[in-house]
Amino acid sequence: MLVEGVSDRAALEALAERRGRDLDAEGISVVATGGAQAFGRFLAEFGPHGLDLRLAGLYDAAEERDIRRGLERAGLGSNLTRAEIERLGFYVCDADLEDELIRALGAAKVERVIDAQGDLGRFRTLQKQREWRGQPAKEQLRRFMGSGGRRKIRYARLIVDALDLTQIPRPLDGVLSRV
Repeated sequence: MLVEGVSDRAALEALAERRGRDLDAEGISVVATGGAQAFGRFLAEFGPHGLDLRLAGLYDAAEERDIRRGLERAGLGSNLTRAEIERLGFYVCDADLEDELIRALGAAKVERVIDAQGDLGRFRTLQKQREWRGQPAKEQLRRFMGSGGRRKIRYARLIVDALDLTQIPRPLDGVLSRV
């Protein structure tokens, strides 16, 4: 499975564990590419013109053009629509993984997860900043997770762990079900 970043990998690994799957034992690797721009290189290496492995992936909506171009260059289609990209096993997060997770769990429950980690004070500080005052809680939470070192990675796993298995965001469910 190809994903943009380490937080995506953490979320998928956490979900696999919750579903009782051992990806290593199944011979499945979750590869963080370092960004959507690098997908093409990995698709060339692992796709039909390379090792010809079965592929799946997760990407952010804003990066769809890069993903489409990479899939097309790797010989997996041309003029691909989002639906065709998904049929190939690549699922879009709208707008990104954090957005999907926050919507699935709900902002109030995400705040409880943050509180349980001792980070609620830091989150409240962000909320008081001029540019974040009055913004929707969902956007404040996305910003909070995207700042502060490895916070995004840590919270990806924690939020997946907090989700009811019937609330898993469609892109995560789709890509994991694909492999």
